[in-house]
Amino acid sequence: MSTTTRRRIKLATHAPEFYQALIALDEVSATGLDPKLAHLVRIRAAQLNGCAYCLDMHALDAVHEGDTGQRVNLVATWREARKFYTEQEQAALELTEAITLISVDHVPDEKYDIAAKVFDDKELAQLIGLIIMINAWTRVGVTCRLEPGHYQPS
Repeated sequence: MSTTTRRRIKLATHAPEFYQALIALDEVSATGLDPKLAHLVRIRAAQLNGCAYCLDMHALDAVHEGDTGQRVNLVATWREARKFYTEQEQAALELTEAITLISVDHVPDEKYDIAAKVFDDKELAQLIGLIIMINAWTRVGVTCRLEPGHYQPS
């Protein structure tokens, strides 16, 4: 990593139309999904992508909206802590990892099928959209070096 800090742009300032389109897409990305599940998906993708800003935001939102700190803290090791997560949440986390790490093994049928068994087609489509959306946001956060610690849940 470079020892010199380089200027990082703010997309909201320099590409406002694109940024607003991301916000609009984000607003519909979790429609119909359990909010706790949606936050777990966002948290896991943020962890995998190394986006401290998104991880901070969605962990705070999850707790603010009634999830437990224990579940939020354990999501990185959800396989070892399965008893804390529903079957749907486990399937969603599995699919989140497959889509987020798509360059590793694409999205294997067996991982897709796990989610397809516990979500109806509409829910599965929404889940895929949510995962794609949080991956877009984490890339904004990492690329623009958004700093955690300033976000407050509304």
